[in-house]
This record gives sequence, structure tokens and C-alpha cells, in this order.
Amino acid sequence: MARLIAFFTLCLLSASIASATFTGNPFLVKGKAYCDTCRCGFETPATKYLAGAKVRIECKHRVTEAPTYTVEGVTNSKGEYNILVNSDRGDDVCDVILVKSPDRTCAKPNAGRDRSRVILTRNNGMISDTRFANAMGFLRDEPLSSCTQILQQYQLTDDQD
Repeated sequence: MARLIAFFTLCLLSASIASATFTGNPFLVKGKAYCDTCRCGFETPATKYLAGAKVRIECKHRVTEAPTYTVEGVTNSKGEYNILVNSDRGDDVCDVILVKSPDRTCAKPNAGRDRSRVILTRNNGMISDTRFANAMGFLRDEPLSSCTQILQQYQLTDDQD
């Protein structure tokens, strides 16, 4: 009888440890979505951060690449999103992806800046439950007229004789 009680106690203890390991606090994924008003592939002083842009976290199994988890979010008035992920995704590869722009003149996702990889596991030495994704951008249909002047700031001068 004592062995049976010890066995059940061990099973309950193992289950509670496993539950604490895999549930814990949710992850908070933070990032920004913007309109690349100069169509240059990076943020500039003319960049417009988009309120109401839709983004999605998509996770796929690391080996099979089968979809395992999806959750969507929307940016606030500053173009920032905060998305909660309630489970450890240690066996998955997860990306935040641009879904939809609220601005019809800036609606095409910028290839290379349309997604950001996020690591959603506690089995990596990170203490914080907050994960930061790189800013992602949509391209404006036509660059602003002020972009020529702005982009001149990034050019090298020929004074290197």
C-alpha cells in the first residue's frame, strides 16, 4: 500500500512540475509596424508608424513545418503591438508577419521587412517573458517628395581622396 501511495505521489509531483514548466506566465511579443514612406527598405525620419495594422504570429513545427500555433494582433496609435502567447513554443519556429495595412497608399509588405523571427521558449536562458520583434514595414505606393533630401543624409561624400 505504501508503494502505491508513493507511486501516486510521484505521479502527481511529476505532473505538477511538468505543468509549471510548460504553462508559466505568457510570453509578451512586442514590435512595431510602419509605412516606408521613402521606399528605401529601412526606417527614416519620414517613417510613419501605422495605427490599426494587423500582424500575426505563426509558429511551425521545427522539423515537419506543419502549422502549430497562430494568433493575431493590431497596432495601437503609435504603431506598436503587444501579443500574448500562452504556451512555450520550444519545438517551433515562430515569426511575426505583416497581415494588413490600414493605409491603402501603403499596403504592400516590404520583402525582407515583412516578418520577424521570435524565440518563444524559456529553455534558452532568457529570464524575461517579453520578446521584441524587429520593426516591419509596408511600402508606400509613391515616395514622399521630401525623401530625396532625407536620403541624401545617408549618402557618403566623395571627400575620401
